[in-house]
Amino acid sequence: MPRVIEAVREVVERLLARVRPTRITLVHPPVTFVDDAEREITVRPYEPDDFEGLVRMYETFDPTQRAQGTPPLDAEAIRGWLTGLLDGVNAVAVHEGRPVGHISFVPDGTGRHELAIFVHQEFQHAGIGTTLMAAGLGHASRTEVTYVWLSVESWKRDIQRFYARAGFSVVNPMGAAHRMSRTL
Repeated sequence: MPRVIEAVREVVERLLARVRPTRITLVHPPVTFVDDAEREITVRPYEPDDFEGLVRMYETFDPTQRAQGTPPLDAEAIRGWLTGLLDGVNAVAVHEGRPVGHISFVPDGTGRHELAIFVHQEFQHAGIGTTLMAAGLGHASRTEVTYVWLSVESWKRDIQRFYARAGFSVVNPMGAAHRMSRTL
């Protein structure tokens, strides 16, 4: 009976967390956790050996989930795009040795960094994005990154709420894309 009570308690806690999302606070990687689908995930700083795994992850990324034209659709374009992302601070979410999520803070030439975050569709809605964001921001805070910004389509209210939970505020709500930012 205690197992049943504990299982019910866990389900109730997960449901309450979705109704009343908690603030995403910075953590320093590496972080290992069990996601909502019972998979062990490690979020850690990017390593050069992750490159081909990221290419494979982005090659199988659902094209309907692309944001503002990224990730590119073919392997060579993905390699070029990734090379640009890797100029900044990066972290990966890894399951069984392969990347399933990626966060990047790309310098924009003004002393600020643009955020890009992706979780493969097979691993979404399991808490990986939240931990990837927390660990990515924690990792970035230990580097030269002090100001982070991103663009998000104005109609994507759920993702805007996700970024707000991570401390981002809308700084330009005009047009098709909203600009959000935060300091570290």
